[in-house]
Amino acid sequence: MAGLSAEVEAEIRHLEAMIARLEAGEEDPEDFRVFRLKNGIYGIRGRPEHHMIRIKLPVGRVSTEALRVLADVAERYTENRLAHVTTRQAVQLHHVHRQDVPKVLRAVNTVGLTTREACGHSIRAITCCPFAGVSPEEPFDVTPYAEVAYRYFLRHPVGQNLPRKFKIAFEGCATDHARTSIHDIGVVAAKEGERRGFRLYVGGGLGAAPMSAELLEPFTPEEELLPTMLAILRLFDRYGNRKVLTQARLKFLVKRWGIAAFREAVREERRLVKLTASGEDLKAWQPPQDPPSPALPSLPRKPFSFAPGFDEWRRTNLFRQKQAGFYTVLMRLPLGDITPEGLRALAEIAETYAAEVRSAISQNLLLRFVPEEALGGLYESLLQAGLAHPQAHTLLDITRCPGADTCNLAITHSRGLAQALEAHLSTLPLARDPAVRPLSLKISGCPNACGQHHIADIGFYGASRKVEEREVPHYTLLLGGGTREGEARFGQVVARIPARRTPEAVERILRRYQEERQQGESFQAFLDRVGVASFKPLLEDLQSIPSYEEAPEYYQDLGAEGEAFRVRLGRGECAV
Repeated sequence: MAGLSAEVEAEIRHLEAMIARLEAGEEDPEDFRVFRLKNGIYGIRGRPEHHMIRIKLPVGRVSTEALRVLADVAERYTENRLAHVTTRQAVQLHHVHRQDVPKVLRAVNTVGLTTREACGHSIRAITCCPFAGVSPEEPFDVTPYAEVAYRYFLRHPVGQNLPRKFKIAFEGCATDHARTSIHDIGVVAAKEGERRGFRLYVGGGLGAAPMSAELLEPFTPEEELLPTMLAILRLFDRYGNRKVLTQARLKFLVKRWGIAAFREAVREERRLVKLTASGEDLKAWQPPQDPPSPALPSLPRKPFSFAPGFDEWRRTNLFRQKQAGFYTVLMRLPLGDITPEGLRALAEIAETYAAEVRSAISQNLLLRFVPEEALGGLYESLLQAGLAHPQAHTLLDITRCPGADTCNLAITHSRGLAQALEAHLSTLPLARDPAVRPLSLKISGCPNACGQHHIADIGFYGASRKVEEREVPHYTLLLGGGTREGEARFGQVVARIPARRTPEAVERILRRYQEERQQGESFQAFLDRVGVASFKPLLEDLQSIPSYEEAPEYYQDLGAEGEAFRVRLGRGECAV
């Protein structure tokens, strides 16, 4: 483990001093709140002395040493003994007592991780396609460019007090694994002859007013990448809406100006950025070197396994790399969660069978550079560790935010719905239908889209409805979302379904698609042909709610059985 830099040590000592003053009644709680959020430390619903800590995995990479440290801090300092992998290539630890927060920060910083700017009006985690460097589709590996951007903008003065949070994603594949079209800046690998560069997209985002990013430049040379990104950030810092928080994201500035005017402003700002560059800037802007080939372990030959489930796992959890004879193995993490035991087992398995571990925005982890002859042994090791879940990146691989378990803004317990959906769908043969299996399910506990419900084939976000003065948990259902490079297609609202009936609603939607689709017709094409509105009559009867005396379970949320449902919104911190 590396020691802490003087900069990081100073930040943690300052946090410790603030905590001591806060508990002595000498610190302004609001000052403490602003500082902790800048360092990725959130509040927990109903428990002011407990926190959620968001730990960035830089561009999705995580070492085996870091996996073991994450296991240790999850085991020692969280109440639920879980690490939650997010849709932003980060890990969240929930219910960490305030006194233990500095200990967690010290531990994770020693292994190259950070919580800095994981929240607040800052440049959030810079995400990267998890298949970068191994994909047959890519013109070149975008990983080193994403890493340079991550290092350059971490603690950069321009990113400390933006009008609103700012999200950046890098993609090299033709398939939009990184979802660049829903980011403030989407960076996509491009080439002109042998010259490397990028297609840059700006102004994407989800939330209550989702917008698709627009093309800024069809080709930005690699040496112009960071100056262009800095120019965009400077314009946002200067002209973003600081008066109305709900209008503060970059997407609103791009919409207000229009893409043509914004494009010209970026070109002029980039010229000024380059004219006033420091020596450190000029050094940082140099295109990075290609990474060296990874060190591969020596492995016993066992390409196949007779252990239960191997064939199903192999069909859904393997990605053939462009490097001949190697695979990337997808590890599906149900609910995005992994235990300390799982993290330690994964570290050992990775050291035996793979060259590296990365995270995906699907809330999964990936083992890369696994030789084909090692797949059988790898599977048996994963099976023994309880990590060999099949159906990665399929219908059963459900994305969900933490929801009302911990979040102050959540209305419903999205974790409970995800569990109910997986339990229900896994029993249905239709979930294995080759046309149905690739569909995506995404859940948010409120309209703010942390679960990315807008870009799911079938998406849900939490809602509530009163029946005879009692609150009933509901989910708003959307159909038809998705992304590809340069375009985000947002799901259309179909119905608001009681939480208890949502698994049945999904089954009906899938059965209709299965029964009425034409030969080779995708779900999106099917929706375009029949119309999303045509599903409303199919789901109408599910929206009726019996009285409390007839069915009290309707008045309890999935994942919170045994207690009456009530919306308990606190002060949100996602936007602070």
